[in-house]
Amino acid sequence: MKRKIFINIIFVALLVPAFTFAQSTRKYINKGVDQYKAGKMSDAEVNFKKGLEKAPKNYTAHFNLGDAYYKQKKYDDAIKSYQQALAEGKTNVEKANVYHNIGNALLKDKKIDKSIDAYKQALKLNPDDPSTKYNLSYALKQKNDKKNKNNQDKNKNDKDKKKDKNKQNKNNKGNNKNDKQDKKKNQDQNKDQQNKNKQDQKNSKKPQQPQKNQISKADAQRILNALKNNEKALQQKLRKRTGKVVKTDKDW
Repeated sequence: MKRKIFINIIFVALLVPAFTFAQSTRKYINKGVDQYKAGKMSDAEVNFKKGLEKAPKNYTAHFNLGDAYYKQKKYDDAIKSYQQALAEGKTNVEKANVYHNIGNALLKDKKIDKSIDAYKQALKLNPDDPSTKYNLSYALKQKNDKKNKNNQDKNKNDKDKKKDKNKQNKNNKGNNKNDKQDKKKNQDQNKDQQNKNKQDQKNSKKPQQPQKNQISKADAQRILNALKNNEKALQQKLRKRTGKVVKTDKDW
């Protein structure tokens, strides 16, 4: 469950105008405080700056200007103003309050480790401050949650990579199996073609056998010549008997 964060801006006590200030400085700071409470952060910023023009080393003006920047989410500017306030702080409580708010700005800016250091500095100067203790514990929890999330993301990425690798290996095995099957199929086809070629070569070397009841051209000519000779002999015999030429129906 998401915990509610309690960020304590040490502000109200420090906004009480000190009568020891010069009249013009007090006027600008008081006006800035009123505008801050009314939610007019830009106007408050302007008046705190005007107060600093009159009193550049005024601790309260620097601190309050840092708060105005913080409310506008200008965290870098807020930290700079807080650091100037730190240089002008007179007591440990004043300095502890500055470190506390520096920690808040850093935490809002997602700089968790630096915010933890700032809270620790505040507790060194004011060990019993409950708000700083709470914010420190919150920052430590944020750091731990971030670390756990990073570990979870890393583990998830490792699992995803392992899953992708296993899937790739499985695909590779399937591809290798298909390759082997294709290779075997090609080998079988080549083997069949080789056997066919060998059979064709073997058949081409066999002498062709003459078809049954079929005679060669030379045999046909011999038979024809024999028939002619027999016909001539027959005609000669008939002429000797009758003295006449006998015509046949065949025209050789």
